[in-house]
Amino acid sequence: MRTPADRLRHTILFELFLLIIAAPICMFIFGASAETATITAVGLSLIAMLWNFIYNYVFDACLYKLNGTTKKSSTQRVFHAILFEFGLLFATIPLLAWSLNLSLIDAIVADIGFVVIALFYSYFFNLMYDNIYPLPDLQLDNK
Repeated sequence: MRTPADRLRHTILFELFLLIIAAPICMFIFGASAETATITAVGLSLIAMLWNFIYNYVFDACLYKLNGTTKKSSTQRVFHAILFEFGLLFATIPLLAWSLNLSLIDAIVADIGFVVIALFYSYFFNLMYDNIYPLPDLQLDNK
């Protein structure tokens, strides 16, 4: 399992690189000012960081309990990314609607667009992160 410090590094790097992607997209698609796009992206990022920390801890704990290791297969990585984004949707739709002055339906559509981008981003970011910062293969004690 990852240490709390490693999880914090993961969360900060994940959100930092996503901010670099999300703010310009928000400006381009919604015609938001740089200030509004940045504030919206930072708000979404803060929500996502908290969710990311909690979600990854629980996911890895479940994976370890089920398989005796936290290493993920390609299928598990896809499942991991999809579940993460669905959980995040519930917290981010109201913020998008309010900050970008969107109807609830428009905010849902916008958030789904961000989710599609974030799904691909999440998969590749986590794949690269696990290669740069690999985990030792943990084994269960058979006592």
